[in-house]
Amino acid sequence: MKFLDQAKVYIRSGNGGAGAVSFRREKFIEFGGPDGGDGGRGGDVIVEAVDGLNTLIDYRYQQHFKAKTGGHGMGRNRSGAKGADVLLRVPVGTQIFDEDNETLLADLTETGQRAILAKGGNGGFGNAHFKSSTNRAPRRANPGQEGEERTIWLRLKLIADAGLIGLPNAGKSTFLAAVSAAKPKIADYPFTTLHPQLGVVRIDGREFVLADIPGLIEGAHEGAGLGDRFLGHVERCRVLLHLVDGTGEHAGRDYKTVRAELEAYGHGLAEKPEIVALNKVDALTAEAIKEQAARLKRAARQVPQLVSGATGHGVTDLLRRLLSVIDDARRTASPQREAEPWHP
Repeated sequence: MKFLDQAKVYIRSGNGGAGAVSFRREKFIEFGGPDGGDGGRGGDVIVEAVDGLNTLIDYRYQQHFKAKTGGHGMGRNRSGAKGADVLLRVPVGTQIFDEDNETLLADLTETGQRAILAKGGNGGFGNAHFKSSTNRAPRRANPGQEGEERTIWLRLKLIADAGLIGLPNAGKSTFLAAVSAAKPKIADYPFTTLHPQLGVVRIDGREFVLADIPGLIEGAHEGAGLGDRFLGHVERCRVLLHLVDGTGEHAGRDYKTVRAELEAYGHGLAEKPEIVALNKVDALTAEAIKEQAARLKRAARQVPQLVSGATGHGVTDLLRRLLSVIDDARRTASPQREAEPWHP
């Protein structure tokens, strides 16, 4: 299934049904009076976050969604039925923007969350609504109100606990495949990963979700390489795992290149907790490991983890450290409230 994380959609809610002009006509009843019913309300356009979806591919082939018009009023004071709603099912983590692609309309971060994007028009009043002591036989009714129409953007931001970042060919896909059941494409050339990948990592009886995004290169914020459009998928992550290729020319410069792109992108990515790891240590000599680790330590201002996704060296300790940072971030985001004493 193709990964699609952005889609443009046209939506329109249903028009309200028209009110009816009708009079009661029955044997032996000389002045029946008006009995025209009201029109029904038009259908709404609703978006809902559902489980089991991780792409917006459904909106690649259908971009127009229109709710039904409300039923028209009828005689005998019968009101029209409400028009059928249109339900857009999207993955958890989807944001809905207005046509300008900047105004946020809804952010669905939990399964079952709903938002009304376009409300249906109200139904028109029938002539029974207008009867009075001075107007015993009104012969007018209101038409239904028109529904709303708008063009919206659906933008998916995957929800993961930790995000993998780094230059192309830094070993991110190999690491993801080693620690989870995900099967990303792995090859010895850059930009092997073209779309974000998710994997569930299990460590010490616990689980967390790890996201791998395509690699960044210098100038990504200006569109170089695959650009920075996939960085949105790690905006919600609690911690970033920065993998640096130990077989590169200079680990410190590689680290600073990616950090510069994060700062240029903004949205708080540069302020997120970060764990730095020197990858592919199995392909380095002891002297090379020491030299590259020292360069990376000076650039990142923290002691890097020495790991190898291919052999599994240092992976378990790194995962435990990731889980510890995730737990700390969760506690900070939702601190436990002290139990308040009961009172009537």
